[in-house]
Amino acid sequence: MPSSAHAPARPTACLALADGTIFYGKGFGATGVTEAELCFNTAMTGYQEIMTDPSYAGQIVTFTFPHIGNTGATPEDDETGDPVAAGMVVKWDPTEPSNWRSVETLGEWLAKRGRIAIGGIDTRRLTRAIRQQGAPHVALAHDPEGNFDIEALVAKARAFKGLVGLDLAKDVTCAQSYRWDEMRWAWPEGYAKQEAPKHKVVAIDFGAKRNILRCLASAGCDVTVLPASATGEEILAHNPDGVFLSNGPGDPAATGEYAVPAIKKVLEADLPVFGICLGHQMLALALGAKTVKMNHGHHGANHPVKENKTGKVEITSMNHGFTVDTQTLPAGVVESHVSLFDGSNCGIEVEGKPIFSVQHHPEASPGPQDSFYLFERFAEAMDARKA
Repeated sequence: MPSSAHAPARPTACLALADGTIFYGKGFGATGVTEAELCFNTAMTGYQEIMTDPSYAGQIVTFTFPHIGNTGATPEDDETGDPVAAGMVVKWDPTEPSNWRSVETLGEWLAKRGRIAIGGIDTRRLTRAIRQQGAPHVALAHDPEGNFDIEALVAKARAFKGLVGLDLAKDVTCAQSYRWDEMRWAWPEGYAKQEAPKHKVVAIDFGAKRNILRCLASAGCDVTVLPASATGEEILAHNPDGVFLSNGPGDPAATGEYAVPAIKKVLEADLPVFGICLGHQMLALALGAKTVKMNHGHHGANHPVKENKTGKVEITSMNHGFTVDTQTLPAGVVESHVSLFDGSNCGIEVEGKPIFSVQHHPEASPGPQDSFYLFERFAEAMDARKA
């Protein structure tokens, strides 16, 4: 007698790579089509922070950890107002959240914010393809009826211009300056306010994460955030004790066309300067170094980074597709941190001056507190300058 088993459900989402490879799965979140560069992230937690990290502009994120969505979503965990990543790819369909902080499911959260997701994908196979071939250009479609024009999707993937030469900081930066005084989350009060700041800091927003600004406030800083396009004169007009260069997306060389002249003005003023991620790359460019596109980048919360001066190894959070070319560092600028995965640059400092930056995200707590000393070092540099 023939089996009475149901026929397999029709796929409701499709991921098309520019080389013609097609992945079918189950869609959730918003419906429609989006094109982007595909990367993978190895973090086991923090999917909401990853999706709202402005550094992911122009990218769809493949999560290598299978249990994505099981803690739901809460506004407290957003790193910016709305998701910036174009979409997400996961192995299993998100389950009902089990978390006392959750206010909605991941699918609901994505749908409200216009972000497409696909589940039921062999993410190991996809990750291997990204590692071997480099970050591919893709088109991701979600249609509840399961109707897909494959040729059109592949054409959209091939038409995506990629991130090289793309200035995305201008798309994610703030429209106007603002003050920030919220500190890091702590039990039981949550996010407290910094009411007795000691240092006046100007933060340049190339796509700043809220938790970075919270770490600055927790380190005793009164933070004024300026848009990425701020000139050196506009930055110095605030008479800051120090200048912070934030994380952000896109090609640092493209953003550097307007950001580097401003940073050079700040360097001439001999102020303490601290940069993270794209801010690190911006500082390197301003000092005379160059940046290059990586094969598949670094994206995850388990990246070992060695501080060369002490030999200490930190477990760090990373998110970057470009890197500073160590061979181009000028005299007087030294490599302070290095990746133990591939030897790529993870930090620089100017000899004899309180000017330094790191490629990783010290605010993201993967260690969980391995890298907080960098914010303290910045505060101490401003103390020393005043003294």
